[in-house]
Amino acid sequence: MARLLPGTRALRTLEAAARHLNFTRAADELGLTPAAVSHQIKEIEDQLGIVLFTRTSRTIRLTEAGAVLFEASTDALDLLGRAVSRAHKLARGTALLKVTLDAQFATKWLMRRVDDFRKQRPGIELRFDIASELRDFDLDDVDVGIRFGAGKYPGLCTHRLFDNIIIPVCSPSLLASGLPLREPRDLFHHTLAHIEWARQGVTWPNWRMWMAAAGVDDFDDSRTIVFGTSTDAVQAALDGNAVALADFAMVASDLSEGRLIRPFELGIKVPPDFAYFLVYPIASANDPRIVAFRDWLLNEVHNPQPEPTLG
Repeated sequence: MARLLPGTRALRTLEAAARHLNFTRAADELGLTPAAVSHQIKEIEDQLGIVLFTRTSRTIRLTEAGAVLFEASTDALDLLGRAVSRAHKLARGTALLKVTLDAQFATKWLMRRVDDFRKQRPGIELRFDIASELRDFDLDDVDVGIRFGAGKYPGLCTHRLFDNIIIPVCSPSLLASGLPLREPRDLFHHTLAHIEWARQGVTWPNWRMWMAAAGVDDFDDSRTIVFGTSTDAVQAALDGNAVALADFAMVASDLSEGRLIRPFELGIKVPPDFAYFLVYPIASANDPRIVAFRDWLLNEVHNPQPEPTLG
């Protein structure tokens, strides 16, 4: 019977083809050609002696037998993936802690402080998985994560890190250009940068919202530049090309070290449902590595560097 079972590679091809019901899309996902996908499906059918797909000149669809094997292959691949993840974690021992987080949090906040953790906990080796997509703790070889979202993650412990306050920032060189920033309307003479982000009915603060909060009701946003990420918007400010709206926590070090200044005190809070959260599986809550990292991180969050005053 074992000789009749398709291998893992064949199961992946079957699962992708059945999920897409299209050999071309399955091939794109698997890095194969459509002909190779079709050939592998034919090999599985010949091996099992079962027709899995009915084919026409333009479409394919699963047979009843194919649907049974599609469901089973999905479950089998998921089970194998979880087992491989657990095996990796067991094989690397208890000294290594893998942290998954996005690039902005890594570069603008964590990497500036991580040496302190290493000094306090020399027996724990930190490794980072920099990714914008969410990792699955059961499938991916990671232990803890820092995620921006609503904090509703079933099966995970969550710790809120920051209240997100969006403030205007710019480079000192921009003010040295001769165009002052004494009142909000002075911003009309500068290029303004912000990001465009909305989720679950929540919109990330933009310049129109900031101007409204500042009492400016005739703002023309034609001079604004919209970026896809906060990192790009902040970089435009660092380069002296724009005044950007930025998350205070993510630019605190730039402010304290004088690379950016805060021309106006007014900030806008992101609705409290959304924030950065430290997350990890409930089953790992007593892992000494995670406890050490959690306690250090929360202490760092609650003891921020002081913000300089404008000169």
